[in-house]
Amino acid sequence: MVNRPPSEVPRPPAVPEWVSQVGAVAGRYQSIEITVQGTGRDTVVLTGLNVRITRIAAPLAWNAYSMGEGCGGGVGTQSYALDLDAARPRPVVAEGSIGLPVKVSEDDPEIIEVTAETTSYDVSWYLELEWSSGNRQGTLPIDLGHGTPFRTSAVNGRPLYYYPIDGQAWEPGPFR
Repeated sequence: MVNRPPSEVPRPPAVPEWVSQVGAVAGRYQSIEITVQGTGRDTVVLTGLNVRITRIAAPLAWNAYSMGEGCGGGVGTQSYALDLDAARPRPVVAEGSIGLPVKVSEDDPEIIEVTAETTSYDVSWYLELEWSSGNRQGTLPIDLGHGTPFRTSAVNGRPLYYYPIDGQAWEPGPFR
């Protein structure tokens, strides 16, 4: 979601910096992929994944822009769904994933994918990944960096736009 009309929004991004350049916020869905890998010879066991909500507000009254979808593969993936509208949001293991605990090492990384959704609010949030290795244990905060939480806003009733593959400008979207 961007607080600008289509004429002031550059074409879809080729680099992640686009989000900060236009002050964008994820609309309805936000998919986070975390690659976890050991840094030494010891195995690390990922033992838990939690969500912390830092702010809930009314949805943004901004325009929504469809950015397309990505894909990936080749590394084990643990997928979770996160309902940010729930009274107590928590990551839920998605079908086809085994969930935590799972082992990682320097030579055996794992991807944790969290797909968060809100249809009612503007939510700021971050994740906490619990781990242990030998007699050590800890919690790793996962955010946008420097303590900045992720932010996801509902898009209900907002104007929606997409950029056709061979297009020259944003067009009103037929999607919801």
